[in-house]
Amino acid sequence: MKILLTGNDLTIEKVWAVAVEGAEVEISPEADTKLEASRQLVYDLVDEDVPVYGFNTGVGWNKDHTIAKEFFEDFNRKLIYSHSLGIAPDASEEEVRAMMAIRLNCLLQGYTGIQPAVARRYAEFLNKGIHPVVPERGSVGEGDIAVMSHIGLAMIGEGDVFYKGERMSSMEAHRMAGLEPVVLGPKDGLAIVSNSAFSAGQGALVLKKLRDLADIGDIVYSVSLEGLNGNTSPLDPSGLAPRRLKGQQISAEKVRKIIEGSSIYDRDPEKSVQDPLCFRGAVHVNGTLRDALDYVSEFMDIQMNSTDDNPCVLVDERRMISVSNFETTSLATGLEMISIVLSHVSRMSCYRMLKLCNPVLTGLARFLSPDGGDSHCFGAFQKSYSLMDTEIRHLSNPCSSDFMSLAGGIEDHANNTPFVVQKLRKAADNLTYIYGMEMIHGCQAIDLRMRKNSIRLGKGTEVAWKDFRRDVVLYENDRPISPDIQKAYEFIKNIILPTQ
Repeated sequence: MKILLTGNDLTIEKVWAVAVEGAEVEISPEADTKLEASRQLVYDLVDEDVPVYGFNTGVGWNKDHTIAKEFFEDFNRKLIYSHSLGIAPDASEEEVRAMMAIRLNCLLQGYTGIQPAVARRYAEFLNKGIHPVVPERGSVGEGDIAVMSHIGLAMIGEGDVFYKGERMSSMEAHRMAGLEPVVLGPKDGLAIVSNSAFSAGQGALVLKKLRDLADIGDIVYSVSLEGLNGNTSPLDPSGLAPRRLKGQQISAEKVRKIIEGSSIYDRDPEKSVQDPLCFRGAVHVNGTLRDALDYVSEFMDIQMNSTDDNPCVLVDERRMISVSNFETTSLATGLEMISIVLSHVSRMSCYRMLKLCNPVLTGLARFLSPDGGDSHCFGAFQKSYSLMDTEIRHLSNPCSSDFMSLAGGIEDHANNTPFVVQKLRKAADNLTYIYGMEMIHGCQAIDLRMRKNSIRLGKGTEVAWKDFRRDVVLYENDRPISPDIQKAYEFIKNIILPTQ
C-alpha cells in the first residue's frame, strides 16, 4: 500500500495507514515541482540585502543577528543542535511516523523553501522504516521546535533512531539503508524544527482512536441496555428528530441496529416507565463526543494540509515574510473540549455499571452475583473504574492557557498543544479500560437473565456478547478480577469495526 502525498488531501485515515499499518508514501510530481520552485526562490534571495527571520537572521531573541551566506550550513546545523531539547519519555514509532508524514505533506505546499533533498528524506525515512527517537516533552506548542529538532538530528546523521526493530545511531541506520546524511542549507534548520507536526501527529492518531471509541461506546451501551432490560423510547427517531443534533441521531441509529430483534422491545408491564439518565441519555452524550470530534477534525484536516512555517515563502510574489502560522490554539482548545466531553462519557459508563449492580433496578442479584449473594462478585469492582474515571476528570482540566513569556519576551504566547494531546491520549486509554469493565458488567447481567430465560438478544448485541465471552468467561464464583479487566481492555482495544 502506498499513500500519494500532494500537500492537499491528507486525512486522519491516511495518516493511520502510514503510521500504524506501515504504508509507504510517494510525493506527487506536482508537489515536487512546488518544492523545487520554492527552493529556487530561496537561492534567488540569498544575495539580496533583505533581512528575513530564520533565513539570514538568527531566531528568537537573536533575530537581530545577521547570518552571512557562507555560514548557512553551520548556522542551520547549530540551530538543530540548540533546539534538540526533548525530555523522556519518547514518542512511539507509530507517532513518529505520523509526525513525519504530516510534516512532509505540509512541506509539499511549497511555502517553506526547504531543500527538496531534505523534504524527500522524510519519505525515505518512512519507506525504509527509519524512525528517529523523538522525546515527547519539551514543546510548549508554539511550533514544536524542541522535539521536531530530533528528527533533524537524525537527518544529519546524529542522534538515535529505530531501524528494523533495534535502536541504533542514525549514522549506522543510514549506512545500513544505503543513505547519506543530508547537508543543510539556507532555511533548512528552521523548516525542520519550527512546525506543529509533533502535535498533529500524536493528535491525528488520538482522534482516530476516539472515532473508533465513539462507535464502540454504542456497542457497549447496547450490551448494558439489554442487561438492564431497559427502555428503548430514547432511541426512537421520531423523538430525536425535533432535537436536530447530528451526533446523537447517529449514535441512536447505530444502537437501534445493534439491538434489532431484542426482547427489550417486547411489551413488559413490570418494566419501569423510564431509566436513569446514564441509560436514557447515553446516545445523547455519546453523540456529543461525535459532534466534538467532527468540530476538531476540521481543524486537524487544515493543520495537516496547510503551511505552519515562519517565515512564509511566497513564490508567486517572490518574497519571504514573517508570519505566525505556527499558531495552533484553535486545535488545542478544540482538543480540550473533547477531553471535557470524555469526562461526561466516562461518568455515564461508570453510573451504568453502578446501576447494573442494583437489584432494585435490574431484578437481578446484588452486584450481579451468580449465586444470589454467596459470592462477593462485583461488590468491590467500583473502586477500579471510579479511579479511572477520576483520572479522566482531572485530565480534562484545561492547560492551553498555562504558559510563560519566553525568548526574552518575544515569544509571549503558547498553547501547550502537545501536552493537551498527551492528556487526551491518556484519557482515551482510560476510557478503553472503563468500556472493558462495562462489558464485564453488561455481559454478566445478560448471562443472569439467560438463566431465567427472560432475554432475547439483538442481532448485534448477540455477536458482541459471544465475542466477549471467548475472551472473558462468565463470573460464576469469586476469582481475581484484574486478569479479566486486562482481557476486557484488550477486547475493546482490538475490536474491528465494520468499514463505514
